[in-house]
Amino acid sequence: MKIGIIGLPSSGKTTVFNALTRGTAETAGFAGGRFEVHTAVVDVPDPRLEWLHAHLGVPRRVHAQVTYNDIAGLERGAGGRGFSGALLNAISANDALLLVVRAFEDPRVPHVDGTVDPVRDYQAVEAELMLNDLALIERRLERIADELRRQNLPRARRGELEEERAFMGELRAHLEAGRPLRLLDLAPDEEKRVRHFAFLSLKPLLIVLNVGDEQPEPDLTPFHVGPRAAVTTLRGRLEAELAVMPPEEAAEFMAAYGLEALSLGRVIRLNYELLGLKTFFTFNEKEVRAWTVPERATALEAAGAIHSDIARGFIRAEVIHVDDLRAAGSLAEARRRGLVRLEGKDYVVRDGDILTVRFNVERGRPGPTPR
Repeated sequence: MKIGIIGLPSSGKTTVFNALTRGTAETAGFAGGRFEVHTAVVDVPDPRLEWLHAHLGVPRRVHAQVTYNDIAGLERGAGGRGFSGALLNAISANDALLLVVRAFEDPRVPHVDGTVDPVRDYQAVEAELMLNDLALIERRLERIADELRRQNLPRARRGELEEERAFMGELRAHLEAGRPLRLLDLAPDEEKRVRHFAFLSLKPLLIVLNVGDEQPEPDLTPFHVGPRAAVTTLRGRLEAELAVMPPEEAAEFMAAYGLEALSLGRVIRLNYELLGLKTFFTFNEKEVRAWTVPERATALEAAGAIHSDIARGFIRAEVIHVDDLRAAGSLAEARRRGLVRLEGKDYVVRDGDILTVRFNVERGRPGPTPR
């Protein structure tokens, strides 16, 4: 899972990046005005994985991971022209976007507009994403028109272009009405069609209000974000400092500020929900591992996430949910209670399932999930 962090200047975007990744990236701006992307890979916190690691007694645990990309270069007015190639590529390469919106007051860091207004700033960035998408659509419509003017264009190709022109016109009308593309309920064939375009307002969006250290929680109701979007808060500067402290010292400060946990887990959970993802687990004598798959993934697709050869030779999956294993106390007791099941390739994996996949290996011998 790749998450692109975007935001207006002085929003504290890189501070939030540091808070989420335990990083130390320079927060005073990207050096020399160069376009840069800060990248960090972090483990996905999951108490279920920690419990399995302790309960099963295996040497190693392997977390699912998320990549955060802190992207420089987002400014007002850029979307209307279409983002530069480097900026567009950097943003579009992500599965979802995390928009940092300034909600803190700091006279040492003046806001680019003179006042702090989170709703205004969110709407400004949303507008830039939509303007960029409009620019892409206009360019595509121009190319379609040019091709349709060709003489002796095959009838089938002409039909395809006419159909695409109508679809692009619908997308344009949606954007011109001030609605991001993520609000559209696209049919499967339409989803396949837009997949080839770098439409930014189509991506799931998590809005993170960057609040001050002791600032009360702001009102989130003015953020009418709609489906495939969510809004939350984070004390960016405080959490960036806590993230690099020794655990004992961090715990003292967290207690003083009333923080039960750092925001990484909450932010990742929201991204999982927006992207429609879930976690399943596998284990053997060496390790227990967490895997991420789409929420409607089947046992066969989960096997493919482990390795394509396992999916190709899939026989069946032995399944138990982590909650059932916890309740039984041991795998042997879970088997005695009938909590361990054999499922076929069409079984829809549940979040928290533990899978042992049986598959055909070379010469037809069955084998368990390998590592």
